[in-house]
Amino acid sequence: MENLPKHDGNYVPLSPITFLPRAAAVYADRTSLIYGGTTFTWRQTCDRCCRLVAALRALSVSKNGDIQVSVLAPNTPALYEMHFAVPMAGAVINAINTHLDAAAVAAILRHAAPKLLFVDYQYAGVVTEALNAISDTNLPLLVVIDDIDTPTGACVGELEYEQLVARGDPARYPPRKVEDEWDAVALNYTSGTTSAPKGVVYSHRGAYLSTMGLLLQWGVGHEPVYLWSLPMFHCNGWTFTWGVAARGGANVCVRAPTADAMYSAIANHGVTHMCVAPVLFNVLLEADRGPLRRTVEVLTGGAPPPAALLERVERLGFHVTHAYGMTEATGPAMVCEWRKRWDALPPTERALLKARQGVGALSLAGAEVKDLKTMESVPRDGGTLGEIVLRGSSLMKGYYKNPEATAAAFHGEWFLTGDVGVVHSDGYVEIKDRSKDVIISGGENISSVDIEAALYGHPALREAAVVAMPHPYWGETPCAFVVLKKESDFGAGEVSDEKIVSFCRSKMAHFMVPRKVVFVDELPKKATGKLQKLVLRERARGLRPRASDKRRTEPARPTISTSGSKL
Repeated sequence: MENLPKHDGNYVPLSPITFLPRAAAVYADRTSLIYGGTTFTWRQTCDRCCRLVAALRALSVSKNGDIQVSVLAPNTPALYEMHFAVPMAGAVINAINTHLDAAAVAAILRHAAPKLLFVDYQYAGVVTEALNAISDTNLPLLVVIDDIDTPTGACVGELEYEQLVARGDPARYPPRKVEDEWDAVALNYTSGTTSAPKGVVYSHRGAYLSTMGLLLQWGVGHEPVYLWSLPMFHCNGWTFTWGVAARGGANVCVRAPTADAMYSAIANHGVTHMCVAPVLFNVLLEADRGPLRRTVEVLTGGAPPPAALLERVERLGFHVTHAYGMTEATGPAMVCEWRKRWDALPPTERALLKARQGVGALSLAGAEVKDLKTMESVPRDGGTLGEIVLRGSSLMKGYYKNPEATAAAFHGEWFLTGDVGVVHSDGYVEIKDRSKDVIISGGENISSVDIEAALYGHPALREAAVVAMPHPYWGETPCAFVVLKKESDFGAGEVSDEKIVSFCRSKMAHFMVPRKVVFVDELPKKATGKLQKLVLRERARGLRPRASDKRRTEPARPTISTSGSKL
């Protein structure tokens, strides 16, 4: 058998861009994209992408190992099309976090050094300031993306997106074939949760496998209607930029995931699927639109969602599947696959099960929890802590221009996530904390996630985050930052730190109870909704355990945004 030949007929490099021509052939007249009053079919989307490919190639965009195209735009048709067109031209797409300030955008542009920079008209000011801050004279060619539905006439840069698409000649510059599935397809920057943001490089093979695996594990059938409530810049929309095409679905694009935008899209377009960070659950709940007319499948990730929050959102008609992942894993690395036997359990128990991170993604060869000192897997007792480690073809190629960080991210054959978790008797993993967020009080390891889950059960709390604060005797102790619901949602009467602490004492061991409760107007978050615990830890360093402190509020620290994120 070893003599059987491998040739172009029986071996084709895996790549997610192959989903587009298939969608154009199989679902030619089906709606591919909806944005305001603008709609396209899959035939039209494929044609527009091929035209953009030709235009990019005419501008000398090519495969040379460098990052050729960066883009700063919200969830619009242009950003969706570039996820196919840029790699079809042989280049690598770098979608930049739209919540970054000019200094952070400038840092990414210096590091990525793109040849072309596409910018949505809404972010022209940020990009102009960022480019002015770059001393390098070799600046990228700037292309403005005007609003395709309601053009503004924006004039920034040398070119305009729709003009670029219109002038492309696919007959002269056809799409390039993927020659090696290990070639880079995308560059995404991490959130910088525990260090400076790093550029994560995805391969065509990894992106293809992640896309196919997630479609299967989430159970996405053909012709879904997918709402873009998740930023496409975040791990390429958890690969659904390519995945919706694979299933012949319709992409419903909104510039911002407001309650009005999401509920209107669900009602007007028959949305069947959407991805959200847990923070958007509060947006949906507070809008109070009542139960949905039909169930919407929701994939969530970014932070461990409290069971109480999941229970409330599912009562509205959102059927939630929980995933866990990170930028380095091309998005989701674990999915809480639902077992039919759990359907018979009470709602509260179902929510607790659903809040777990689950089992390894199908695209991985392994996902385990190990003791890093021995590299032995922890027992399935739901209590022994270890670090979550991964291995498989869907993991990143490495960190762009950073071989040292790439080498440090792996321990032998395993990628180290930095997340601490346990394994339950059924093999499902549950995160307990980031390794740097575990609170060690008097020699006891305390999971901030466990305390947060209990706090979410308090009827007056909208959000909660727990970090370590200094303690003169125990070394450190839990400190809780909490955001209250509107008073009308929990009844009259002031909520004090004493009452919150008393509530905690009824839910957990006393050594886990927060010694300080800080009321804030909002918690600091990244663009993807992930809590910035580093900011809270810095605040907690200046605090002391509660004694007679009965203050109800302290001013909220301003939210600081960084690029990328854990899921």
